[in-house]
Parts: sequence; structure tokens; C-alpha cells
Amino acid sequence: MGILDDGLNSNFRGSCVLIDEYHILTAAHIVNGSMSQHVIFDRKVYPCSLVAIHAKYNEKQIGSNDIAIARLQRPILLDFYPDLYTDKDEVGKVCSLAGYGYPGTFKTGYMVDKFDNKKRAGSNIIDKITDNILEFSVKGGQKTNMEFLICPGDSGGGLFIEQKLAGIHSYVYATDGRSNSNYEDVGCSTRVSDYIDWIKDTKKLMSKIMEASNAVQ
Repeated sequence: MGILDDGLNSNFRGSCVLIDEYHILTAAHIVNGSMSQHVIFDRKVYPCSLVAIHAKYNEKQIGSNDIAIARLQRPILLDFYPDLYTDKDEVGKVCSLAGYGYPGTFKTGYMVDKFDNKKRAGSNIIDKITDNILEFSVKGGQKTNMEFLICPGDSGGGLFIEQKLAGIHSYVYATDGRSNSNYEDVGCSTRVSDYIDWIKDTKKLMSKIMEASNAVQ
């Protein structure tokens, strides 16, 4: 997990997930319209050299193919990178969630004035799948020991099932008209298993572009 910054406005940040030493996945709405991007990891800055937003992403339709991939200019070396979740059995599964969003409680909702730029994590259970979105909530039903709901700042962060990346955080749907991540809200993450081929193909294309660029230099 890392922080994805637009490189120009330090107040505009989201989360991202490292899937190998050179590539990250994040939400398309985090990078859409930005001129440059970089990842902040372990207090170091790693610029992005290439960014690709899914061709069917629609900024006017919330959650529409809200996924993007970026290639870093230099690698981030870790002991572990998550595999991608490829199965189509997410409903009912316990998932881990993480991101750099606001703190808060399910009663108060997220609290903007308490933002501390810290990574938080917890768990939930996938309630259902709508189109390409994994949905999870905190009201009613079975609970996990570290029940967690996403909020602003968590966008682009990861939802994991069995230590595999199964979702990229996209948005919160409010059933009470207030999208503040309280008991009435539903967390929504882009379903990674629907984009496996796109991710693989885009990584290959990025590698070819970098090879061609290095050859010219």
C-alpha cells in the first residue's frame, strides 16, 4: 500500500496498491485529469512514468470501470506483492481492507478535522456484487472482529481476499443521503477479477513502451 499524489496539489491524494516492483493499481478517478503522479512510500517519492485508465471509465458515472494502472520510474522493492484474485466467488467472503482515509466511527462518520495521513485497515464481508462492484456494509448481518468501512482518502486502496488483491476502493454509497461512512453507508470497490486480462495486457504494453523509449535514448 502507498499514497498516490497528483504531484501538483499535495491536498489531492488517494491510496494505491503495489502489485509488483514497478506497477501499482489505483482508482481511475484519482489520476483522471492529473498532469503528473507519484507514489509516496516509506517517506520516499517514486514518480510514475506511465499511467493508464481503463478505456470504459466514465467520470460522469460513479464507479464505472474505476480502475487505473501506473508504472513507476524506479522500483519499490518489497518482500511480498499480492497476487490478483481471479475467482468469481467473492460474495460471502471475509475481506481485508486498507487505505489512507480519514479516521472516524460508524456513529460519527469520518472526521475531516482529524485527518492524520495514517494507513488504516480492517475487515468486512462481501454482501453482493453489482456490475463490476464489490459491496460491503456495517449495518446488520454478520460482523468481523475488525469491522471496517472505507471513506475519502481510501480510494485506490486494496480489498484483499485470502491475501490476494480482489478489489480497488472506489466510492461509498449512502442510503441516508449523506455519504459519510456511517452505519447507513455501503462501501464499493472495483472488482479486480473482472479486469485480469486488461491488467496483464496493459503491463505488457507499458513494458514495450519503456523498452522503445530506452532504445531511442
